[in-house]
Amino acid sequence: MLIRTPRRGDPEPSEITPEKLYRDRRRFIGASLASGMMALAGGGGAAPLPQPGARFVQVPRGAFGTDETPTPLEKVTRYNNFYEFGTGKGDPAVRARDFQPRPWTVTIDGEVERPGSFDLEDLLKPHAFEERIYRLRCVEGWSMVIPWIGFPLGNLLKRFHPTSRARYVEFTTLHDPRRMPGQRRGILDWPYVEGLRMDEAMHPLTILAVGLYDELLPNQNGAPLRLVVPWKYGFKSIKSIVRIRLVERQPETTWHKAAPEEYGFYSNVNPEVDHPRWSQRKERRIGELFKRPTLMFNGYADQVAHLYAGMDLRKYF
Repeated sequence: MLIRTPRRGDPEPSEITPEKLYRDRRRFIGASLASGMMALAGGGGAAPLPQPGARFVQVPRGAFGTDETPTPLEKVTRYNNFYEFGTGKGDPAVRARDFQPRPWTVTIDGEVERPGSFDLEDLLKPHAFEERIYRLRCVEGWSMVIPWIGFPLGNLLKRFHPTSRARYVEFTTLHDPRRMPGQRRGILDWPYVEGLRMDEAMHPLTILAVGLYDELLPNQNGAPLRLVVPWKYGFKSIKSIVRIRLVERQPETTWHKAAPEEYGFYSNVNPEVDHPRWSQRKERRIGELFKRPTLMFNGYADQVAHLYAGMDLRKYF
C-alpha cells in the first residue's frame, strides 16, 4: 500500500481548525482536565478556566501504554480514516474543519438501570482524565503511536448500572449528512456502528478519548468523543459517538455488515490472520521508511490475551 506524503497546497495544521473554535476547545479541555485531576486528587470546588492558548501538559499519565516515541501531531491530524468526511486519508482534515462538535448529547440506554441522554460536559465532569500513549494499528497496514487523553470506558458504564442481561456494548456515530458530507454517499450503511463484548468494554485499557497530545480531540480524529481500543484494528475505535447502548446480543457492526469475510466482529490485531487482500504480518509506522513485524494484540497480549482463552482466533477474527 502506498503511503501518501504531504504535497504543496495541503492545509497547514493551523488551517485545519478555525482559531476561535481552537481556543474554545482548549478552554473546554482545560476545564475538563482540571476537574478530572481534582477528582483524582480527591479535591472539590469549581475548576478555574485556563487562559486561551494555554497548554495542558500536567495530565496524569496512566499505568497502561507504551514508552515508544509518539507519532508527530501533524501526522496524527492529517492522515486519518474517517469516512464520514471522505475516503481519502487527507479528506477529514479538510472537510471536518468547520464541523461544530458542541453542543453534544450522548444517549446511554439499553440494558442499564439508569438510561438517559446527557450533555457531554455533564457526562465528563465526574471523570479523572489521564494520558494514555497507545499504539494504533490500522487494517490497511499502517500504524501510529498516539498520546490520548481520556478515561476508562468501564468507569462510565458503571455509573448507569448495567443489568445482568448486558453482554455487549453498541456504539453509534452521529448521523448528519449536512455536517458530515461523506454520509451523503452510500459507501457504508450509515450511521456507523461498532461494538464490544462486555468484558472488552470494561477492560481498563479501553478508554473514551476527549483529546490527544495536550489538545482537545481534533474534528478529524473523532471530536468530541471517541472510543480507543488499542489491541484492535483502528476501525473498532468509533468516532464522534452519540449513543452507547448495552445489549444482550452481538451488535451488527458497520464494517462487518459491509464485508463480513474481511472485517470480523472481534477485529483483534493478529499477524497470523491475514486480510483476504493483504498480509497483516508487517506494518509501516507513519513517518518511518521500513516495515516492522506486527505484534499479537498490537503488543498488548500480556493484558488482554486471557479475554480470548480457548477461542479459535481464526474463526472469531
